[in-house]
Amino acid sequence: MSSWRDRINRMSGRTRFVGCRIFLHLAGQEVAPLLGILNRQAREAIETDGDIEVVGEGLAEICQSLLQYDEYWLSGANEGDVFWDEGAASDYFNELFTDSAQRYLSEPDLSSPATTDESFSLPVTRNLVVMLSVVYDGEVPELETNLADINVMKAGLKALINLHYQKRLWAIQVQFSPAQFGEELTNDQLLQYFPELVPL
Repeated sequence: MSSWRDRINRMSGRTRFVGCRIFLHLAGQEVAPLLGILNRQAREAIETDGDIEVVGEGLAEICQSLLQYDEYWLSGANEGDVFWDEGAASDYFNELFTDSAQRYLSEPDLSSPATTDESFSLPVTRNLVVMLSVVYDGEVPELETNLADINVMKAGLKALINLHYQKRLWAIQVQFSPAQFGEELTNDQLLQYFPELVPL
């Protein structure tokens, strides 16, 4: 439900920005291929200096892949805030980025070349947490609600895909833990570094 301040700002024609972050925890050895997709998209984002169109296309592919792996979803969470100033939204996005980067093993090592067989030669993690942070304009009810329900989470991921194709994304950041093959995110580390996760 929008506040009276939201209604006044809408009447005055001010742009509404929303910054949000989605956490999705997947469990099972079968989620290993997702690490390859996530690392590939991270490399493409770096190679294009974070071009919003390229990163947005990557976000859409990641969301689509997560939707295909829904049987492995275990828990999730989300947070966000509404802004009427682009600078304030940018500051909030930077806070989300910094916090996500400080989570356990959430920074991929992009200095070494990717290999196609690395998932077969290294131990496979049983836990994977994907963190999707965005800033968009306007209202998206599917994202501005509690996503700690499997069907609501699905609707939220689909809404992110739509935002890319509607060209309403202003900032995008994808982070994940563990960030590379061979690293393990244990159940204890999951509780320590991702306390906000709620069973789906």
